[in-house]
Amino acid sequence: MPRLLLSLAALHAAAAFSAAAPASTAGASTFLSEIPLGPPDAILGIAEAFKSCDDPKKVNVCVGAYRDESGRPWVLPSVKEAERRMIDDGDANKEYAPIAGDAAYVNLALKFAYGADADMGRIAGVQSLSGTGACRVGGKFFANFLPEGTRIYIPTPTWGNHIAIFREAGLDVQRYRYYDRSTNGLDYDGMMEDLKDAPEGSVILLHACAHNPTGCDPSLEQWRGVSDLIREKSHHVFFDSAYQGFASGDAEKDASALRLFVDEGHNVALAQSFAKNFGLYGERTGTFSVVTSSPEERERIMSQLKLIIRPMYSSPPIHGSSIVRTVLSDDGLTSQYYDECATMADRIQSMRAMLVTKLGEAGSTHDWSHITSQIGMFAFTGMDSDMCDRLTDEYSIFLTKDGRVSLAGLNDGNIEYVAGAIHAVTDGKSITSDSS
Repeated sequence: MPRLLLSLAALHAAAAFSAAAPASTAGASTFLSEIPLGPPDAILGIAEAFKSCDDPKKVNVCVGAYRDESGRPWVLPSVKEAERRMIDDGDANKEYAPIAGDAAYVNLALKFAYGADADMGRIAGVQSLSGTGACRVGGKFFANFLPEGTRIYIPTPTWGNHIAIFREAGLDVQRYRYYDRSTNGLDYDGMMEDLKDAPEGSVILLHACAHNPTGCDPSLEQWRGVSDLIREKSHHVFFDSAYQGFASGDAEKDASALRLFVDEGHNVALAQSFAKNFGLYGERTGTFSVVTSSPEERERIMSQLKLIIRPMYSSPPIHGSSIVRTVLSDDGLTSQYYDECATMADRIQSMRAMLVTKLGEAGSTHDWSHITSQIGMFAFTGMDSDMCDRLTDEYSIFLTKDGRVSLAGLNDGNIEYVAGAIHAVTDGKSITSDSS
């Protein structure tokens, strides 16, 4: 009987609390009702629309993730083997990583980017939450230690998240000309003019290779011109490298611009991601690094990067970094990985050539040669937003409104359909306009 009375008393108390709770919290939660609905993410919103579409012919050429010839995600065999070895490692554990991450992984990752002979005693590097996290840490680093109001110049166009990342970090985001829609090519003269006009000591964001979304990169000689101008203006170089190895199939070649700037004496900063080139999209694996002038300077920079990271996310996840470390620390797996990366790049390049061929077979008289001269995951077609809307509305082909096509979404089974649809919406219309 005492237990029954106690249970009844507890039930009455719980009921009384439940009845009173709304009244006691109503005032405190009023601000929630005034929060506006935020806009959906442009790319992820398109992906959701694709999923809900019931057209059997639908094609997703929006999201920047590799797909094999069957349209399926591909986990690299070298990655699977690395994971198998990690599972079999009796010494492996799930302890926290240090604030700066797994030092062995960071060392291998930075050598992958800067070269096997890079002077690691001068490079301050930390593990990051893929390229996004690297940009965020880098943006905060520049905001903390450059004069208030320092501008960061990013190309037009660029990866859409760059703008929000650097604004959130506290930098004044500005743009420089990069792509000329009237020629569907690099606007080198406009780029150089804008970098020259930027206030001395600005941060200049450069895509290391396979510029997103245009796939249009400067030549090595043009990179030298950019390097000379940046040195003349005392600007700070910030490379974003998301496609090393994936762009051309040759990781060494894809690092040429970054290594050129280092060789020419720039104290570059680098955001590095292993999402595309290792297929580790969901593992959030990357690094942020700064080339310093001395080991002593490196130690000071490392201390400040840790102070930025600690309150931001404390320490990074360990699974993806362990995969990369396992692959790059084994000669056999490294060689296998390079072959697999080349396989991805080769398929993308074959889709470029085939798309142009199929456009011609569909009857298009446009010059589509800019597609085959571009590099990386995307084709920047020159289509305007109205054309893109028609592709989605009439043909269930989902893409961003700037005319960017993810070539990874094409395969032998859908490329003729996509080419025919592109011809239908571009026939008799310009693909070299000034609209953006």
